[in-house]
Amino acid sequence: MKLPKDFLLSDLLNLNVKGNAIHNFGSGENVWMHPPVHRILGWYSRPSNFDLKRNVWRLNQINQIIDNEVYVKGEPAISDLATLNRFPNLIEANLINSEGTKIGVIADFLFDMKTGNIKFYLISRSNPRIPGSSRWKLNIKDIIDQQPGLVFGSCSSLEDLSLIKSSIKYQFLKKGKKIIDRFDDMKSNATNRLEDWLEEDEDINQNSEYKQKTFYNEEEEDSPLRSKREDDPWI
Repeated sequence: MKLPKDFLLSDLLNLNVKGNAIHNFGSGENVWMHPPVHRILGWYSRPSNFDLKRNVWRLNQINQIIDNEVYVKGEPAISDLATLNRFPNLIEANLINSEGTKIGVIADFLFDMKTGNIKFYLISRSNPRIPGSSRWKLNIKDIIDQQPGLVFGSCSSLEDLSLIKSSIKYQFLKKGKKIIDRFDDMKSNATNRLEDWLEEDEDINQNSEYKQKTFYNEEEEDSPLRSKREDDPWI
């Protein structure tokens, strides 16, 4: 089976690592990366909840991905969590904006399966482990500097970034705002139509009064009695 060109780190870590049909190395736990050049080198898996050792895999050991399992070739390097935690890692690093304020946390990234090059990072507003939370796209070119646990970006807020995935709460607020805006538009349209109707009614009344006055004036001018009274010098 052909491997996908691009892959999310979170999808890779969710896969169970298998060497063959019977050899199970456990599920992925975290990434092994080289932050200065934004590249993933591999990842490591945990054989069981009670095992202190970790199986470290290179990215080029991936043979195929079928359903929820990733099949690897060769043997893993054996390490422990304390050693692996000393490796530089940008996952869960705080994103600092151009004003020096934390605006999010690096939650994930998309990488090239063949080269390991990271294409962009995904930012969470708060705890990235909360399921269903929103994700914003942080391009590599928008990163100014980085330190252990910190990434400095050129943006001022998450609104400057593209929204990749919105949470249920975000969608609800967004739809709620659209409903309010639509209601305001309807109210504004109704007000305008009412004002137009009142103006039309006022114009009709004015025209009606004008026609009545004109009618009475013309009638009075054409009246025989009026002509007789005007011609009679004794009246």
